[in-house]
Amino acid sequence: QVQLVESGGGLVQPGGSLRLSCAASRNILSINAMGWYRQAPGQQRELVAGISSVGIIAYTDSVKGRFTISRDIVKNTVYLQMNSLKPEDTAVYYCNAVWGTSALWGQGTQVTVSA
Repeated sequence: QVQLVESGGGLVQPGGSLRLSCAASRNILSINAMGWYRQAPGQQRELVAGISSVGIIAYTDSVKGRFTISRDIVKNTVYLQMNSLKPEDTAVYYCNAVWGTSALWGQGTQVTVSA
């Protein structure tokens, strides 16, 4: 049973930075893809950034140039570095892992960008 444990959310002022972490309980190279999604109140969950097992990376347009997804293979952890945060980035952020026909979500971590 794979588990995903997220950390790193919080309250930050506009223009600030946060780093989210998602630790997996299995070798992340055996996972087809991992990503970060977010869901704001009243909104649908959307993909923010994703990384495949071979290192292909993609971002949604609204975060390009501000967010960076990366991974530590030794720690089986995927990170989301978020810079130049805006109020519209406020949401619950979820880690996601897909392998074979299986998918798993983390518990979610709140990110609030407010003055």
